[in-house]
Formats: sequence, C-alpha cells, structure tokens
Amino acid sequence: MKQIASPPLVILFSIILLLTSCNQTSTSEKNQAEGGKKLIVGVTMLSMQNEFIVNVHDEMVKKAQEADIDLITVDAERSALKQVEQVESFIAQKVDAIIMNPCEVEASSPAVTKALSAKIPIINVNSETTIKPSAFVGSDDVESARIAMKFIAEKLGGKGNVVMMNGYMGQAAQIKREQGAREILKQYPNLKLIANQTAEWDRAKAMSLMENWIQSFGPKINAVFAHNDEMGLGAVKALTDAGLKNKVIVVSIDAIPDALQAVKKGTLDATVFQNAEQQGAKAIETAIKAAKGQPYDKETLIPFQLVTKENLSKFLK
Repeated sequence: MKQIASPPLVILFSIILLLTSCNQTSTSEKNQAEGGKKLIVGVTMLSMQNEFIVNVHDEMVKKAQEADIDLITVDAERSALKQVEQVESFIAQKVDAIIMNPCEVEASSPAVTKALSAKIPIINVNSETTIKPSAFVGSDDVESARIAMKFIAEKLGGKGNVVMMNGYMGQAAQIKREQGAREILKQYPNLKLIANQTAEWDRAKAMSLMENWIQSFGPKINAVFAHNDEMGLGAVKALTDAGLKNKVIVVSIDAIPDALQAVKKGTLDATVFQNAEQQGAKAIETAIKAAKGQPYDKETLIPFQLVTKENLSKFLK
C-alpha cells in the first residue's frame, strides 16, 4: 500500500497561524459590535468668530479627547438655514449624537425635529430653540440681564438714560437678555431706555452703533448695557475716543479675557460671568450619556456671576 506523505512542518504551522488569525478577527468584530467603536458627535456652532462660542467649543474638544470620542465640528456662520442643513448632514452620516449651538429660536428648530425623528439625541448648548431638544446645557439669560441692569440702576441711583445693544435678533440670548433688562427697568421709572438696537454680537458693529448714538444723544447717555462683551468693548472704544467714557457706565455679559482686562483697567465697569468651560464640558458629558442610552439631565443651568473690580481676582486666570 502506498503511504501518504505527512505535510511538512512549515505547512502545519501556517494552518495553525491562519486559524488563530481568523479567531482573532472574529473576536475583534465581536468587540466592535458590542460597542468597541468610537462614538461620533456632530457639533454645529453659531459662529466661530465669537470668542465666547470659541471658548465653549474649546472645552468640548478637550473633553472629547479625554473621553476618546470623535467630534465633527462645523460653523453655521450665524445662518439658521445652514445650521439645519448641517444637522441633516450629521443625520446622513449617522452620528451617535448632535450638539447644536442654535443660531435662532425659531429658524433653528427644524434641526431639532429632524434629529429627533432620526432617533439621534440632540443637545442644545448655550442657546435655545422653540422645539425642545433631548437636553439643554446653558445658563438663564434672563437672569444675566437682570444682574447687569440692576448694577446699572444702583450705580445711577435709579435715575438716568440707558442705551441697550442687542445681540443677533431672534436668538434666544438676545430675546431673554432684553426681557431681563426690561424687567429691571420697570422697577425704576426714572431709568429711561432711550435707544435699543442690535450690533449682532460684534465689536466693530457696536463701536459704529455707539458712535451714532453719541452723535444723536451725546452727554444725555448715562449708561450702556451690551448683551455681550464684544459689543461692550466696542462701546467702550467709541466712548473713549469721544472723551465720554468717564461719564458713562458700561456693563456687558460673558467675562471673556478681554473684558476682564477692561474691568481691571476700569474702562469696563462690570461684566457678568458666563461659564464657557462648564457649558462645553456638560454638553459633551450629556451627549455621551444620551448616545449610550444612559440616564442624563434634561436641563443643566449654570449660574451667572457679576464681575467688578472688587471680585475680579476670582475670575482672572
């Protein structure tokens, strides 16, 4: 009988190696199926030209890296229409969660509806929409304006003329900060709002607007309330150039580094601290929990704080 030759040892070793490799591949695939893949979160921000918004986003990036998740960030450039399209793109990419910093209360709302319909959790950060998202992380903008206007009222002894610089019209922060300011004005009948106009959160536009108001009202202006620091600093520059800053109180919101330095110099009388780091961090934390199907807070409100020369050291880094 003819004997069958045994396979060479090298062939046996190759077969064992191949079987081991197949087993490892199937284990890897199993781990991925069980949740081993990285979470992907789509982020659409109102405007990456706004320092406070950039600060919020920087903290998101930091926390995403710590949690080992991937962020896809896009800039809506203040366009609610573009923002809705960006969310549609995230849905098409099948991201695990979406974080939106809404451009407008009404016009950005369809983005929330679309995400929820696609069963993708969507978290609004810093600003709100009419349609309720999966969760909101931010601060009470009405309260921020109450704090600012109360400071102005006390500094003026409840009597004087105020001008107010609004943020981008139709955005939640603009609506609520105007509401909060008007609530305080009602409590002081001798405090008059003589001008109220948008400078769209922008320093250069605020400077131009303040120059126009100086021409129209001159020394009649006793105080400026700006809905954010960028506009407040623009107002300070115009008033300084006109030689009027020492006679006019200027208060704004956010406590960005430039504003804190202005408070230190005495050119900005006060700012209202809004915690960008906590907003960014909590938004990421909430998005991760929602994506994993874990319990999460539907609303996270981070308090505002008045910043003046007296307590400035607590906020300077």
